[in-house]
Amino acid sequence: MTHRSGGSGAVAACSQEVLGVSAVKEPADSEDARHLLLTVQNAGDKKCNLYRYPLVRLGAGRTTAPVIKDSDPHPGVPVTLAPGEEAYAALLVNGPMDEYEAKSITLSLQGRKPGSRAGKPIDVPMPVETLYANDYQRVTYWTTAPGFALDFIMSK
Repeated sequence: MTHRSGGSGAVAACSQEVLGVSAVKEPADSEDARHLLLTVQNAGDKKCNLYRYPLVRLGAGRTTAPVIKDSDPHPGVPVTLAPGEEAYAALLVNGPMDEYEAKSITLSLQGRKPGSRAGKPIDVPMPVETLYANDYQRVTYWTTAPGFALDFIMSK
């Protein structure tokens, strides 16, 4: 059997087929859902890699949320999830400007090459019925430390 990705020890990119995904408000008792913690869990039986950051689209948004550049804990290194392990990305939904109503969150995973995608888009269960999003939205890189990710958005 040949592996195009070089060597038999290569870890595949995580895809929607093996990940469970959820989103919660931070803090949980906040009235508005401006700060969300996105969680993915490897429900498969093999290790998989999460590359860079999730491509998150809120509702009918025209673009995906830009990344907070300095939120990468280990630049250039994917987060490897063993079976059962979780990774997190924090999402800032809005800032002080006009908002649009978002009734959905769609998350796409990146592949090994920048700009590539792994698997199909994932519908993230909504933590609230409606999010009020705008161009201020930002997302962090994947990390295994939820507090690290949240630090980048809670002050915003």
